[in-house]
Amino acid sequence: MTTTKKLGIWIDHSNAHLTEFTTGPMETKTIESDFTYQDRTQTIARSENVMHNKEQQRHSEYYKKMGEEIANYHEVLLFGPTDAKTELFNLLRANRKYEKIKIEVRQTDKMTEYQQHNFIREYFSEPGFKQ
Repeated sequence: MTTTKKLGIWIDHSNAHLTEFTTGPMETKTIESDFTYQDRTQTIARSENVMHNKEQQRHSEYYKKMGEEIANYHEVLLFGPTDAKTELFNLLRANRKYEKIKIEVRQTDKMTEYQQHNFIREYFSEPGFKQ
């Protein structure tokens, strides 16, 4: 019998907190976007078009890092306060590499690490969730 690996990701456009669902204590790994407020102010002074292209490139790299992590799981929950979770979901769905992974998206507010762990635990433990 194989164990289904489950991952919860709280994500916004600046960082993502990846937490593997376990029945014991959960640990969180953080992936940060390389596009910072300083990058935005420097590039906006030059050109809005340049800033947009640089931002898109950095977000693509950010999502690629998460995709590499997600590839190791069977079920993934994306949640957070911004559209970053939906952007990542759409990129994953467009890639056949991820077609066998069950991915769900949920809207939430900003959360502490403790709240994130509880949200992940409740989501994967709810009675209607198929193991």
